[in-house]
Order: sequence, then structure tokens, then C-alpha cells
Amino acid sequence: MKKTIYLLAIAFTLALTVHAQDKKPWQELKDFHAVMGATYPPADEGHLEPLKARSQELVDKAIAWEKSTAPEGYDKQAVAASLKKLVAGCKELNKLVKSKAKDEVLKKKITALHGVFHEIQEKCEKDEHGDHH
Repeated sequence: MKKTIYLLAIAFTLALTVHAQDKKPWQELKDFHAVMGATYPPADEGHLEPLKARSQELVDKAIAWEKSTAPEGYDKQAVAASLKKLVAGCKELNKLVKSKAKDEVLKKKITALHGVFHEIQEKCEKDEHGDHH
């Protein structure tokens, strides 16, 4: 019985993986993720220069993502409010960078935006039935 349950779990996991791989990538999500990935981890460790240098790029990528057409398999309506929040937060962060806000303030803001990004990512990973892939 345990072997059957184990095999069923493996088959289910493989089916979900194949289904998720069939989903076309949302290029603007990937583009934003690339900039977030280059700015958040260093900021989290106290190195704010990449964030300061690329804060406008975060704004630009967030706006492009919000304005983009979601590929088939994504429910843009499900993430619309979160994308709006992400754009507003990136704009606020960029203003903070330009006004030379303290590093602690910038770190707190990028950390919050990283959380918003992951919230959107999670919603994108759910299928139309609300199940995670």
C-alpha cells in the first residue's frame, strides 16, 4: 500500500511538473525577476549599491510587466492589484533612492517589494482551479 501511494505521489508530481513546463513564460515577469534578483539579495546583506544603481530599472520593469499581456495559462486579473502595488512601491523606492534615504529605509522597502513580488509569483503558479503547480 505504501509503495502504491508513493508511486502515485511521484506520478502526480511529474504530471504537475510537465504541466507547469508547458506553460509559456511571462517574459515581463522574468525581466522583473532578473532585476529583483540582482538588487534584493545584495541589499539584504547590506550592500545597497546595486539597488541604488538599478532602482529606475525596477520601476521600468514593473511598469512593463503591469502593462503586458499575460501569456496563455496566466490569470492577469488575479495579479492586477498586486502588480499595481508593485509598481507604486517601485516608484516610491526610486524616489527614496533619489532623495538619498538612509540604507535602512531602502533595505526595508526592497524587502517589502520582494514580498509583493513573491505574492504575485505564487498567484502565477496557481492554475485556474487554485491549485499550486
